Amino acid sequence: MATRKRKTFEPSLKLEVVRMIKEQGQSILNVSESMGIGQTAIRRWLAQYGAEQSGQSGIPPVSG
Repeated sequence: MATRKRKTFEPSLKLEVVRMIKEQGQSILNVSESMGIGQTAIRRWLAQYGAEQSGQSGIPPVSG
């Protein structure tokens, strides 16, 4: 069975997606479909953003 390589996203894109949901009031489903990003990833980014806002580590920079 072939393993799938996980997509990587720039932190700036993650922040843009979070802002679309938090500030513009768009739904996770709408953003997911319009940007071609899985809902699970978006939910994880929202959780990371929330953690960052409460003083914990948030979205880490992509190393590459």
